[in-house]
Amino acid sequence: MGAPGRRPLISVKNSAFRSPAAIAGVAAALGALLFANVFAFASGSQSVWVIGSVLLADMLAVGAGIGVAAREVLLADRRSDESQARLDAIVDSAMDAIVTVDAAQKVVLFNRAAEQIFGVHREEALGSELVRFLPQRFRGAHHGHIERFGHTGVTSRRMGDTTTLWALRADGTEFPIEASISHAGEPGQHYYTVILRDVTLRKKAQDALLGQQEELRRLTAQVHEAREEEKTHIARELHDELGQLLTALKLDLAWLRERLPAGEPAQRAEQMGRVLDQTVASTRRISADLRPLMLDDLGLAEAANWLVGDFAGRAGVRCDIRMAGDGALDAVAKPVATTVYRALQESLTNIARHSGARQAWVSVGAENGEIWFEVEDDGCGIEPADLAKAHSLGLKGMRERVLYLGGTIEVARAPRGGTRVRLRVPAQGGRP
Repeated sequence: MGAPGRRPLISVKNSAFRSPAAIAGVAAALGALLFANVFAFASGSQSVWVIGSVLLADMLAVGAGIGVAAREVLLADRRSDESQARLDAIVDSAMDAIVTVDAAQKVVLFNRAAEQIFGVHREEALGSELVRFLPQRFRGAHHGHIERFGHTGVTSRRMGDTTTLWALRADGTEFPIEASISHAGEPGQHYYTVILRDVTLRKKAQDALLGQQEELRRLTAQVHEAREEEKTHIARELHDELGQLLTALKLDLAWLRERLPAGEPAQRAEQMGRVLDQTVASTRRISADLRPLMLDDLGLAEAANWLVGDFAGRAGVRCDIRMAGDGALDAVAKPVATTVYRALQESLTNIARHSGARQAWVSVGAENGEIWFEVEDDGCGIEPADLAKAHSLGLKGMRERVLYLGGTIEVARAPRGGTRVRLRVPAQGGRP
């Protein structure tokens, strides 16, 4: 292809043989020649000059036709060469690597970007097998993938949507790529074109981001564990130390009431007894809110039953609870039991605060090495926008704790119109 702006030596648009006048003139000349041949032979002329002139005219017409045909062939070749040159320039100017192979997996097209990415000159790449650009561990399955793709009838598809694809440079280094493949051709002749992009920098950035997220999850989990340990310590102190002191105070007050004369002193002692009972109840409630000791002493099943019953009494919401696999619920790792309990507690708290529900349904169970629960209510329901709100820290914290343990959690609208929370987490946790 010539330099930009340079006109080709032979222009199809300006060819004289393409103009209407030229076509009409040729048609008229051929008509006259045909009339001369018919006249010469029909009249039976014996004149050598007449017959010779006609034959000479025929030979000139045939020669001119051959010349025109040859010229058109040259023009067609020139047009084909120019079109191919334009196509090659477009392919070479592409920012992404473009590699085309035939049915035998031989490279037939290798653009400039492919040369730069793979570190191979085009002359060396053409005619070689495509597997030379694949790591050794992927070469065995490569041919089967290409053949199945060719038989599906699909003309193109994106590669690597779920997994990272890897390619091989000439120096033996592997690098991640993003690629798409297309299939074109005729019966008995198939070509496969791969358009690929080196995503090494993006892969490093994604890996760094995932590493940071993992570190944040680990830090968050450690913070939650430290808080749970502190809550457990405070709950033990409230339950054991303060509880014992309050119990001793109640005994002393009962002894004092028996010895006070009737009247105002006895009434004041009675009032002190009621206040002391309220103090004991508040201490137990605060201790249970911090950390239900039955979670450590009796297991997850008993703790979940107590939590749902306490919630129903406090919030005035009728609750139905169903347990499945009670024995397996108690044989779980401590971090898992704590996470499931806190997630259930957060779900019930959200029902009391936001749903306006009159009834809730709770199911807790264990199967296939996993602990699961489902909480559903008949309230106003949650909207997707609510999950993304900045102040929804309870849901975000619950999700992070579950993800850290290798579990899943789903918060969505329920068939009854309220909110449904589904949780699954490995019984022993997915983390060390």
